[in-house]
Amino acid sequence: MALGMTAMATLPARALVEINVNKGNVEPLPIAITDFQGGDALGAQISQIVTADLKRSGLFAPIDKSAFIEKITNPDAAPRFDDWKVINAQAVVTGSVSKEADGRIRAQYRLWDTFAGQQMAGEQFFANDANQRRVAHIIADAIYERLTGEKGYFDTRVVFIDESGAKNARKKRLAIMDQDGANIRYLSDGKAIVLTPRFSPNRQEITYMSYESGQPRVYLLQIETGQRELVGNFPGMTFAPRFSPDGQKVIMSLLRDDGNSNIFAMDLRSRSTTRLTNSTAIDTSPSYSPDGSKVVFTSDRGGRAQIYVMGADGSGQTRISFGDGVYSTPVWSPRGDLIAFTKQSGGEFQIGVMKTDGSGERILSSGFQQEGPTWAPNGRVLMFFRDSAGGPKLVSVDLTGRNEQSIPTANFASDPAWSPLLE
Repeated sequence: MALGMTAMATLPARALVEINVNKGNVEPLPIAITDFQGGDALGAQISQIVTADLKRSGLFAPIDKSAFIEKITNPDAAPRFDDWKVINAQAVVTGSVSKEADGRIRAQYRLWDTFAGQQMAGEQFFANDANQRRVAHIIADAIYERLTGEKGYFDTRVVFIDESGAKNARKKRLAIMDQDGANIRYLSDGKAIVLTPRFSPNRQEITYMSYESGQPRVYLLQIETGQRELVGNFPGMTFAPRFSPDGQKVIMSLLRDDGNSNIFAMDLRSRSTTRLTNSTAIDTSPSYSPDGSKVVFTSDRGGRAQIYVMGADGSGQTRISFGDGVYSTPVWSPRGDLIAFTKQSGGEFQIGVMKTDGSGERILSSGFQQEGPTWAPNGRVLMFFRDSAGGPKLVSVDLTGRNEQSIPTANFASDPAWSPLLE
């Protein structure tokens, strides 16, 4: 549900405090996030969610509230900046929450630059009770954007496979949650195995595979309405469908009777299918570049699985990875600058990134068994799943590789896919 939004006055002068996210080594910014006034416990809850979002990004170091000297009583008034300088808070967030006559929540925040002694940003939002957490995520996004110059990613959701039950009889359900693990909702009943959910880049719909008919079939699911349709009933096996950036096509690999796996694109309107690769190898895991002009995929045509890039029409197929090991699940960054991948090398599974020409490969995380990276919509954070202690769990890591976070889920969880920013 869309949230009403109103900007409050901000000063045009360039503030002193900012985070340069393009530096290789970013020191987290000390920030004080005060409890929002009013709204009973809701003000403190919103403050806690904003704090957790910013801390989890790795770019902010929220200061413990026990260190605060000034107790904020009027969130619209300038704080006593000297009190915040003493505890090295380079920015201060104040805010308030109230109930409108029509029952909606009104939440507003102000972001203050302590050392410049001025307000940097301020906005107010209106929402119903069901969207209380969204208000907090949107405020965290606004603070993130004002201090880094880049879009936040907190007002997003993640679709994934929820896994429960004994290992030899695992129940797999399609599930969706907020990016911080809250508000889990199940989208399938677990009667059939479901795999590889992927978000449309411009709608709140997903594509996924289900074995309910005994063969893997590709479905489209409207998340809000639950409306579902069969995309295609292809002979042989289907793997890892993904949307094109405009949401008009689905690209996937199909295993035909000859034993070869090749990459095909399907137009969702006409249902016409175009073959993009024609090799005797296994070509799989295709992912479009954000402008839709190219596709990255893996192929073992060179003897073992490596990463290749081609035009969206299948032209100019070029190998870009040459490292030791076996590469899989390449995914193009929403920023267009990097490709994430899984790599199996030396008995370990690694999550890494490389530039789109294959140069600059960096490993962000290594583990016994981990795979399936998905990008946050701002291209700064990856989520993936790691097998440990009996089953898979979700993990996020930023592009420095230093800020790794576990994502809480009630059961085991695998195969995450990050949504675009919510509308």
